[in-house]
Amino acid sequence: MAEDKLDTIALLKAIADSPKRDNSAYHRAMAEARQAFEDAEIALGGPVRVRTKTKMKRNGEFTVKWTFKRLD
Repeated sequence: MAEDKLDTIALLKAIADSPKRDNSAYHRAMAEARQAFEDAEIALGGPVRVRTKTKMKRNGEFTVKWTFKRLD
């Protein structure tokens, strides 16, 4: 029983010491999305609606197409 507790403690310490996930690509993509919405609203002169289309390439990368239309 004491050995199980020590194993659990060691596991929890290993998890706590493991490197954290890098979210910089996500944050950069979200900033680009906010900028795209702002640019579309300026270009189209008001609130916009967006449609997205995603495609996964053979190499595993994703392509996302955004189409903005002005709300009537």
